Amino acid sequence: MPVAAPPDDPEPPRRRLFGDRVGSVEVLAVLLILLVVFRAQVASLISDPRLQTWTTVFVSVMVQAMPFLVFGVVLSAVIAVFVPRSFWAKALPKHPALAVPVASCAGVVLPGCECGSVPIAGSLIRRGVTPAAALAFLLAAPAINPIVLTATAVAFPDNPEMVVGRGVASLIVAMVMGWLWLRLGRAEWIRLPHRPDLDDLSRGRAFWAAVRHDVMHAGGFLVIGAMAAAAINVLVPEVWLQRLADNPVLSVIALAVLAVLLSICSEADAFVAASLSQFSLTSRLVFLVVGPMVDLKLISMQAGTFGRRFALRFAPATFAIAVLVAVAVGGVLL
Repeated sequence: MPVAAPPDDPEPPRRRLFGDRVGSVEVLAVLLILLVVFRAQVASLISDPRLQTWTTVFVSVMVQAMPFLVFGVVLSAVIAVFVPRSFWAKALPKHPALAVPVASCAGVVLPGCECGSVPIAGSLIRRGVTPAAALAFLLAAPAINPIVLTATAVAFPDNPEMVVGRGVASLIVAMVMGWLWLRLGRAEWIRLPHRPDLDDLSRGRAFWAAVRHDVMHAGGFLVIGAMAAAAINVLVPEVWLQRLADNPVLSVIALAVLAVLLSICSEADAFVAASLSQFSLTSRLVFLVVGPMVDLKLISMQAGTFGRRFALRFAPATFAIAVLVAVAVGGVLL
């Protein structure tokens, strides 16, 4: 009886030159590293002062943000790999409405900026923390941690009430947004990017896989946000700010929008606010409350971590609540 010939083996898929894991985010990250390393050579090739300003602002935003992004990514990987899911059930109240203020106050003990809080919040949601609590932490941590409050005290030595106002207003906004998410938010609005399965890896390999994934993903969107912030710094004339400072309502709106556009790290924004001496203390408090919660690089990172549908809803709502709360707190304390 003739034996049937075995079927031909399928042709193995061709391997790409750089593998299958290299995408646009990785390319952006590599370009960022090259730009930072060769920034002196790049600056010498640019003769237009406006382009020089753009390069300076872009590199400044990235240099400020990257250490805290790395800190947040490492902490996110620690949460994903080493912290059991049962810990969060014990650490946070079971009722979501009570978990929101607890998560907001947890930002006091984590010295990071908004760039690090985004991957941490994403990791908390992956570990089973209710999104309302994770989002409250995301908003509170960059504004109420000890480093930021200390920087604010140094920047405003004659106005200690600015420190209190910033801490109180930021904490209120974070809790309000967490409760609003409980009331109005939908689970399908959050689309966390696929992270490689870590359960089948050793802890060491799982840790570095999580770090690589989050650095590449969040870092790429940070680059996009920094590029937009640098462009705004070049395109918006400073003389416009002088004309707005004399109008109480317009000055608040102007500094709120400026905080979004400048995208300054929360550890440094107090010194920028102090330099805007032509504006009232209340409008500068709005600048300090809005900036760590809604800015171009943060919106870009939120879109990359949670999805564009989430960012398009969450960022405008946070902006409106932050402005209203900061004005109310400023009216009482300042």
